[in-house]
Amino acid sequence: MVALSALWLPILLSAVGCFIAGFILWMVLPHHRSDWGGLPDEDAVMDALRAQGATPGMYHMPHAPDPESQKDPVLIEKMKKGPAGFVLLVDGEAQLNMGKTLTLNFLFLLLASFFIAYLAAATLPMGTDYLKVFQVTGAAGVLAYSMGAFHKAIFWGWSWSAALKEIADGVVYALVTAGVFGWLWPM
Repeated sequence: MVALSALWLPILLSAVGCFIAGFILWMVLPHHRSDWGGLPDEDAVMDALRAQGATPGMYHMPHAPDPESQKDPVLIEKMKKGPAGFVLLVDGEAQLNMGKTLTLNFLFLLLASFFIAYLAAATLPMGTDYLKVFQVTGAAGVLAYSMGAFHKAIFWGWSWSAALKEIADGVVYALVTAGVFGWLWPM
C-alpha cells in the first residue's frame, strides 16, 4: 500500500492537467459549440420567465410534486400536448463571474484526483510499473469523469451527441490523470 500523503503531487498535477485539457476541449476545439441551442424567441421566453418571477433553480414541466399526481389526467394531457422538459435557471450575474466557476471546477478536479489516488493507494503497492498504475487510475478516471453523462442522457434529456462528447472528454481527463499517476507513482 502507498500512503495517500505520498500522492499529493500526482493529485495536484493531474487536476492541473485536466483543467488545461478542459480549457482546450471547451474553449479551443469546436466540438461542444453545438451542444446547446437557442429558443426560437429567446427574448419572449426570458421576458415571460421574468414576468412569472422565476428565480434560479431546477424546474420540471409539467410538474408533478409526488408520484400520485403523475396519474392526474390533467398532467397526463399536459405531457401529451407538450412541450415537456427541464429548465435550469441560473443567476445571470453569477454566470458572468467565470473566476468562481473555474475555481469550483478546479476543486472538483482536485476532489476527483484525490479519490482516484485513494483507490490507487489502496490497491497498488509502491514500485508498481507505469502501465499497471495507468490502467487502474485510468479506469477510475473514466468512472469519475464520464459515467455521469449516461445518466444525463437517460434521465434528463441530454442529446446523445452531447453526452457522447462529454464521455469522450472524460476519457481525455482519465488519460491525463493516468499518465500523471503512472509517471509520479512512488518507487
